[in-house]
Amino acid sequence: MEEKRNGEFVGAFPSYGYIKDPEDNHKLIIDEESAKIVRKIFEWKVNEGLGNLSICYRLNDMGVLNPTGYKKKRLNQNYNNSKILQEDYSWCPSTVRNILKNDIYIGNITQGKRRVKSYKVHKVEQVPEDEWITVENMHEPIIDKELFEKAQGMRKIDTRVQDNGNLSMWAGILKCADCGRAMHKKYCKNKSGTVYEYYICGTYRKKSNKLCTKHTLKVEELEKAVLECIKLHIDSLVDIEKLLEQINKSNTKKLANENMENIKQSKEKEIEKISNLKRFLYEDWKNDYITKEEYLEYKHKYEQDIEKIKDIISNLDKQKEKQEEIINGNSLWIENFKAHKNITGLDREIITELIDYIEVHENKKITIHFKFMEELDKILEYIDEENKASIFEKIKEA
Repeated sequence: MEEKRNGEFVGAFPSYGYIKDPEDNHKLIIDEESAKIVRKIFEWKVNEGLGNLSICYRLNDMGVLNPTGYKKKRLNQNYNNSKILQEDYSWCPSTVRNILKNDIYIGNITQGKRRVKSYKVHKVEQVPEDEWITVENMHEPIIDKELFEKAQGMRKIDTRVQDNGNLSMWAGILKCADCGRAMHKKYCKNKSGTVYEYYICGTYRKKSNKLCTKHTLKVEELEKAVLECIKLHIDSLVDIEKLLEQINKSNTKKLANENMENIKQSKEKEIEKISNLKRFLYEDWKNDYITKEEYLEYKHKYEQDIEKIKDIISNLDKQKEKQEEIINGNSLWIENFKAHKNITGLDREIITELIDYIEVHENKKITIHFKFMEELDKILEYIDEENKASIFEKIKEA
């Protein structure tokens, strides 16, 4: 258990993309041949929007051995997988999915996912995720954190695929504003023979027209509305950045920082006070003023109190860092929008990068939930009411 908490690798076989360091079996180093495939999988997922099945097709067409086959055939490891029959080393969607969600590829070691139920019952059981042991930055990453986070966002949304195996541009993004169910894509041919795409409420289509209404929306209308909305938000960023410059020049930021620093200093004094009590406690025990049981009880309580205060201080530091990042205009969401300043069209990468989800109303109106709203709320705390109203008006128009 101690090795796991220290981030030492204790498994028999490292994840695909890594091998054990010949000089230290508890450390991992990159295996460049398989690492290239890992990078391709993440890039195909994020940059091309491929579904897991499409990634499998591509890897199998390339003749790439799956992780089991690679370990046995290329690394000559005595590795067996009960799910692999008759040396079939082709890729399957679950293998791709497991790679995409594995944080080992950003340098983390996560262990303790399974355990033996008891020494009497030798049955392996899954451990709840909140009990896993994760230690960050233990080895060289294969991909950067930004690419990994984008892949996680795409994994979590609905990833239904089109007939050609590629993700629909709007898959997992559209929801019915009334029932909350995912919108379904359909095709229709008009009198002139032109085929157009549209979305319809999944409840209406799959369950009953009494449970919800159609909420029909043409893809052409959807794309036009979302594109215009993104353009309006990019325009509003000009005002936000100007206001951020003013905040940096004013006393608002300084006062906020001073208040946070005062709280931090107060908490540090609390730690110092409790540490002194803990030290005197030992002397009281040695002088027989308290029993050993009392000493251990109070000692444990003081240590818990100190850890709680340390957590508060750590959170204050993170909050200050986040605040600095937001007020200085270095937030990723601002950069994401600015990168699309001259946007003329949409693709899946842009949509998943900027948008959390979209609600489709019965009157063909849509409500776009952007990923940056929490950050914007924090910025608005530093902005006066007049300027705040102006920004909200632009956002409302969008």
